[in-house]
Amino acid sequence: MKKILIIEDEVVLAEMYKEKLEKEGFEVFLASEIGEGIEIAKKEKPDLILLDVLLPRENGVSFLEKIKNEEEIKSIPVIVFSNYDDPQTKKKAFELGVKEYLIKANYTPGEIVEKIKKYLK
Repeated sequence: MKKILIIEDEVVLAEMYKEKLEKEGFEVFLASEIGEGIEIAKKEKPDLILLDVLLPRENGVSFLEKIKNEEEIKSIPVIVFSNYDDPQTKKKAFELGVKEYLIKANYTPGEIVEKIKKYLK
């Protein structure tokens, strides 16, 4: 069973994606901030990380910078999904290795699930 870590501080949204992904047969872990996300990633070694950019205390870009130095988790594919559509942030995220930068408002949850599946074949 493939594992997905969702780092999202909006509980309702995180729970909705968790439920949707579990119905598709994934094991899903939730974190609401960067430190917790890194801890879970190290412990569970997810196959993919779904990352929001606007998070409490530190943002998603800071998560991407931090995992670059974490040997055991730095190669996990990351998909950013956020409503923060800032060209500089997007550019930085791609420089730090994200696979995709999806604007939440432009995708249905089903479409996001399809994008995730593409990276977990």
